[in-house]
Amino acid sequence: MPSNLVNIREWVTLHKGAKVRCRELRSRRKVEIKQGVILEAYPRLFTMFVESQNSTVSFRYTDLLTHEVEIELLSAPEVTI
Repeated sequence: MPSNLVNIREWVTLHKGAKVRCRELRSRRKVEIKQGVILEAYPRLFTMFVESQNSTVSFRYTDLLTHEVEIELLSAPEVTI
C-alpha cells in the first residue's frame, strides 16, 4: 500500500471496479472483514459495495494511511470495450 495520501488516492482510483477484501479495526479487539467492489473514488473518501450486507460503505483515505483500514486486492478491475 502506498505511503502518502496522494499515492493512496491514485491507487484506489486505479483499482476502481476491482474486488477487494477490507479489514477494518473497530476497537481494541474487534476486527471486521468485508469483501466487495470499489465503486467510486472521491477527493476525500471512496465507496465500496459490500456483498454480504448488500450495501455501500465509505472509507476515508486517511483510514488507509493510519492502518485503521487495510485493503487486499482480490482481482483486477474488469474492462469492457
